Amino acid sequence: MEVTPIVACHLLAMPYPARGHINSLLNFCKLLVINNTHILVTFVLTEEWLHFIGSDNPAPANLRFTTISNVIPSELVRGADQVTFMEAIMTNMEAPFEQLLDRLEPPPTIIVHDSLLFWVVGVGNRRNVTLALFWTMSASIFSVLHHHHLLEQNSHYPVNFSENGDKRVDYIPGIPPSRLADFPLNDESLRTRRLMELAREGITWTPKAQYLLFASVYELEPQAIDVLKADLSLPIYTIGPTIPCFDAGEKTKLNIDTTTASHSYLQWLDNQPKNSVLYISQGSHFSVAKGQVDEIASGLRECGVRFLWIARREASRLKEICGEKGLVVEWCEQLKVLRHPAIGGFWTHCGWNSIKEGILTLPIMMDQGLDSAMIVEWWKVGWRVKDDVQANRVVKKDEVAGLLKKFIDMESYEGREMRKRAKELQHTFRRAIADGGSGQNDFNAFVRDITNTAK
Repeated sequence: MEVTPIVACHLLAMPYPARGHINSLLNFCKLLVINNTHILVTFVLTEEWLHFIGSDNPAPANLRFTTISNVIPSELVRGADQVTFMEAIMTNMEAPFEQLLDRLEPPPTIIVHDSLLFWVVGVGNRRNVTLALFWTMSASIFSVLHHHHLLEQNSHYPVNFSENGDKRVDYIPGIPPSRLADFPLNDESLRTRRLMELAREGITWTPKAQYLLFASVYELEPQAIDVLKADLSLPIYTIGPTIPCFDAGEKTKLNIDTTTASHSYLQWLDNQPKNSVLYISQGSHFSVAKGQVDEIASGLRECGVRFLWIARREASRLKEICGEKGLVVEWCEQLKVLRHPAIGGFWTHCGWNSIKEGILTLPIMMDQGLDSAMIVEWWKVGWRVKDDVQANRVVKKDEVAGLLKKFIDMESYEGREMRKRAKELQHTFRRAIADGGSGQNDFNAFVRDITNTAK
């Protein structure tokens, strides 16, 4: 591997091997090196994930990829057994990661790693390497997991959904009164609880690291961030949304699985009226039940709303159900779509990512319930597709159709107010990542810290 001639800091980036986590950390690394040529970043992927990204993925000269062996069976990478997948990562990846460190030149001066990979902390401590934990979810979720013992003390974990899922509690520091059903560790699914328990394990290792990075901005979650800064002794930086956005634009675009994608959907959007199209994306890591997907498709046909639906692996089947008012495709450039003037709303699973115009939330699992609460109750920039707390209830097509007609109505007072607040929230993001903004200041402070430490 060719090394940048003058390197003040060699940062080794270790993401959790899943699409959203890789995207987030890689975009952060691209933003980090694009104006800091004295920083070298080595980005670690499994051999399979490097193949997914492809050799044509654009990257600055001072960002290089390296691999560790595929320690996770392919059927788990693509399968639905997320608990087995996550447990395999926690037990199988540490050894090849250490072997990589033994041969890596120059040796890293800092390791930035996904907080879920708690074993990296032990590796870094044994080798006396500076560590920065990278948290891809919200700071609010971090606070819930950090203060999980309070749920146990109040006999609210695990929760009985039918009896008190709607109960609101106000004792989690930094979190407004929230439904018990929206807390990640209270999902009725034992599978989800196990996933979040593994995530919580990573949080317990936080005091042994030197930095904590949140892919958020202070203005979005000030109470939770203030609480965590008071509770934890290490520096905490809110580095802004780690998506290819705004001024960074095309320079930080991450292309995964795009080689066969058609861009005809952009041409189709160009021909649609302003704010008339509902963009639907339920994410790539977790899936809505097939029965619910079919009800959504039937609801779209009944209500006649224009739509662009991203549905991996079943686009052809859903297109037959949805009708002719929209498109169903397997992939799109999401940030480009969300910036398009034709988009008037976003139906999302509530991963910690995009906010644009109005939002319809249908969380699936893990952190997504609280993310939905933020969107609907805290920021008031969206509506829930399903208000009740019964996780397994399917929203029927008539409900979907009625909600969509109301949601896309640009003339209603409720809709106008929601979109006004969404615009204000968007401006908050822009100010935070602009020069002098809170996110940009924290980003620059982190750069100064790691380069000074490396000297």
